[in-house]
Amino acid sequence: MPAEPAARSVHTTWLYTLASIVFFFGFFDLIVVLAMGETVMSAGGGLDTLRYSTGETDRILAILLLVLTLVATATQLRYCWFLRVGRGGGLPHPGWTAALIAPAALVWLLGLAAPGEALTAAVPLWAAASLVAALLPKTPRRLVLLAALVLTVAHVAIFTALHGAPDGPQSSNTFMIGLFAVMLPIMLLTSLWWWEVVVQLDRNRRTAAELAVTQERLRFASDLHDIQGHHLQVISLKSELAERLLERDPAAARELVHETRMIAKEALEETRSLVAGYRQVAFDDELENAREVLTASGAACELRLGPLSADAAAQSALASVVREATTNILRHSEATAVTIALTTEGGRCELRIVNDGISNMDASAPATARNTGSRAPGSGLAGLRERLAAVGGTLEHDEDASAGTFELRATVPVRAGVAA
Repeated sequence: MPAEPAARSVHTTWLYTLASIVFFFGFFDLIVVLAMGETVMSAGGGLDTLRYSTGETDRILAILLLVLTLVATATQLRYCWFLRVGRGGGLPHPGWTAALIAPAALVWLLGLAAPGEALTAAVPLWAAASLVAALLPKTPRRLVLLAALVLTVAHVAIFTALHGAPDGPQSSNTFMIGLFAVMLPIMLLTSLWWWEVVVQLDRNRRTAAELAVTQERLRFASDLHDIQGHHLQVISLKSELAERLLERDPAAARELVHETRMIAKEALEETRSLVAGYRQVAFDDELENAREVLTASGAACELRLGPLSADAAAQSALASVVREATTNILRHSEATAVTIALTTEGGRCELRIVNDGISNMDASAPATARNTGSRAPGSGLAGLRERLAAVGGTLEHDEDASAGTFELRATVPVRAGVAA
């Protein structure tokens, strides 16, 4: 899966999935290590404490086997992080895969000579193969799991042929280790399947949002084309006709030039009306829309509203601030809490929008770029600042890296009273 920014819920899902996988591998390896530790303790008691003990050599082999198993466990837990690419996502650097397989293969080999249970020394290689198989396409994955199964069965068969079948408590341990070994690839592949489903849902959500923006742009472009296309065509025809009449009938040409100027003026006015209608938004509607979409994204949105300037231009400018800030929070932050507060004091209305989502943003990008949706510093805020300046307002922003918050403050003068 290609690398791309993940939403907050996707990031949380991955952490949960990774923790589940690490816990299962850790618990499984703990059982194996405890079984080998029991073998080491038994081997230290003398020649009669283990059925297959041959003295101090067996004890040394058991200790070496335990150390290699711990190394194999550490590499398995570290290798789990590479599973984020999903099933069939491809292997990491070959060095990591070699570090994963090498200690497990040594455990498999030494396990044939060391004392213990027939299955214990075979499962580290089985676990390593399960991790590698999860990153391979379907057909190679099946081949790797089949080869690992053959090696596991072969280890048990060879060990039994050399030392005989275990009995008593060892049989019970073998059953439990075998059960966890069977569940291991099933749990691993199922967890990765769930992770892929969540990632795909997040991609679909992002695609739907981009599609909505594209559709709105197409609608605006269509309206603009309808207005400008007709007027420009008429202007072109009248200008051409005026050019032809310029020498033969200057009065008629002058009249055509006048008509052309009036048509151009009309086109300009209609274009301004279109843009004004596109930008004109109700402040109350924008607040409700912001609360709905932020809540739907998983961020708790709190509204603290006081009196608002009754000036329509000021309300429209503040509504644009709410819309732009909401869009950028959804696109460029992982906020879990957003506060929108409106206060009126000293003849000015102040709108404050605070979110706590900057901690997981791209730290290399400028603050304004991270919160305005642009890599050019200040380009998003610049447009809002111009709109507010047109009604006598101001725009400021503040980032608190320690608290992980970004605050946007817009102020407009109170004119013609206040609205409830």
